[in-house]
Amino acid sequence: MCFQNEQLFASASGAQFNDLHFSLFPLCPLPFSAAANLRPGAEQKVVFITARVHPGETPSSFVCQGIIDFLVSHHPIAKVLRDHLVFKIAPMLNPDGVYLGNYRCSLMGFDLNRHWANPSPWAHPTLHGVKELIIDMYNNPKINLEFYIDIHAHSTMMNGFMYGNIFEDEERFQRQAVFPKLLCQNAEDFSYSSTSFNRDAVKAGTGRRFLGGLLNDTSYCYTLEVSFYSYILGGTASAVPYTEEAYMKLGRNVARTFLDYYRLNSLVEGPLAPTPKTRKDNVPHYKCPAQRGPGNSQAGGKAGKRSQAQLKDLSLSTR
Repeated sequence: MCFQNEQLFASASGAQFNDLHFSLFPLCPLPFSAAANLRPGAEQKVVFITARVHPGETPSSFVCQGIIDFLVSHHPIAKVLRDHLVFKIAPMLNPDGVYLGNYRCSLMGFDLNRHWANPSPWAHPTLHGVKELIIDMYNNPKINLEFYIDIHAHSTMMNGFMYGNIFEDEERFQRQAVFPKLLCQNAEDFSYSSTSFNRDAVKAGTGRRFLGGLLNDTSYCYTLEVSFYSYILGGTASAVPYTEEAYMKLGRNVARTFLDYYRLNSLVEGPLAPTPKTRKDNVPHYKCPAQRGPGNSQAGGKAGKRSQAQLKDLSLSTR
């Protein structure tokens, strides 16, 4: 197991890794290990998460840190997730660009998020290694790669939101909206109205677009964006500045949403403990607004009118 930096190592070192199954790696090609903590014969459902492909988008690292801290915690939800899902996390896809202080490019001057289609092992080694691992998992009949989420930060929009893909299959297109809708209910700073689904030509080389076209119809690929500066609380016009803790809280809420998506709530034992925090957070919660906004106009009216129970039922077809 390889760690990007001491901070990630420190956050994970408190957990007993022989009881966990997920990998953190920036560069090193790791063989896909056996999911020792899964039930014997259980299907390996994989959630693959990457971050910091653009060096200047520092909020993405804090969101990823929140995901990692939650998954290795003793929270009962985290335990259920570890028992039923396999998480693969590459917390920093552009370590040389980060080290040099670049905003968007790698050491060689490449925008790595435009080279997923044909990454070079020499010029784009991190992408090449991650892509090879994803393809190996995709070709393994014992593994079902169900989610790919690439974490970014946005310099002009507020809140957290997602980009998804457009599919000719209407049912697949509707199922794709389930996870961001559930996340919107769990995270007060996530906006479904700003979430959009597109196939812009300029984004063809991104991880979301390339893997969305490569993987089968039970896999969903997203770009998770979070604002550099603030979010708007529902029902108000007040902008709340993001803090490191708020970014990590969004990451924790991303991880928790998989419990709802896979309908594992009944498996959580005992009363839920509060989500582990590193700083005091007094931001109030609110219910996700149901109305659609201009950012998700392509999501289709059917998805917007479905009840939450119907949306959860749709997720069964991806199991």
